[in-house]
Amino acid sequence: MVGTTPARLLVVVAHPDDETFGCGGTLLWAAERGAATAVCCATRGEEGVAAPGSGVTRDGLAAAREHELRAAASFLGVERVELLGFRDSGMAGEPVAAALVSTPLDAVAATVARVIDDVRPHVVVTLDASDGHRDHAHIRDATLAAVALASWHVQAVYLQCLLRSLMQRWIAHTTGGNPDSAHLQGDTAALGTPDEAVTTDLDTAAFLDRRRAAIALHASQTSPFVGLPEPLSRAFLSAEHLQRVVPPWDGDGVEHNIPALETTSGSVAD
Repeated sequence: MVGTTPARLLVVVAHPDDETFGCGGTLLWAAERGAATAVCCATRGEEGVAAPGSGVTRDGLAAAREHELRAAASFLGVERVELLGFRDSGMAGEPVAAALVSTPLDAVAATVARVIDDVRPHVVVTLDASDGHRDHAHIRDATLAAVALASWHVQAVYLQCLLRSLMQRWIAHTTGGNPDSAHLQGDTAALGTPDEAVTTDLDTAAFLDRRRAAIALHASQTSPFVGLPEPLSRAFLSAEHLQRVVPPWDGDGVEHNIPALETTSGSVAD
């Protein structure tokens, strides 16, 4: 007799707040459908910048961000959080030897593969790294390698996408209000995943207030959505855009669910 178990989703990210700012809607969407969700975070975000007025010191930033990660994940219905212990690489400059981007890809992949074998997710979601952050790109590549390396068979892998059309609207707004933002350095035209590359759109509008409440739990960080006009903020936070990369997408148009998580009973064959 084939047993059933709740569908399991593993989200793999680089820093505390990636799970909420980037993937919060997907986590809420999956949990609402009965899936067991877990977050694997590579670093404690120690190279971040504390938000003005947060009261968090440089020395206390890593501990504060870990606490925020766990609090926000719990609020999002996440059942398990795994911290890998790599050091935050920062956005620029020479990273230290223990930094995520200084660690060979195969070593990071082996660490993520161990988490996959322990969690046994049916679906893995990681970042598309289209914001240009080097840690995001390294954890994306390591996660894709880890799925192939792991003993456990993952049914589907998705990249959480920042839509290029939304990023261009965000850039236009930010250029007007904060032209010195580190996110505006380099080729801003290349930021975001091309809209036509998206394979999966999830309607998460019903979770908008909960998503914003989870974002607020990352009080040491300045949200990228703060100060945005309401229509643009809502556009970012009321829908999730994914690109299925395993198995490769061969469909027409886009899907509006994650089939490996979508069952009427909220469970799948194990």
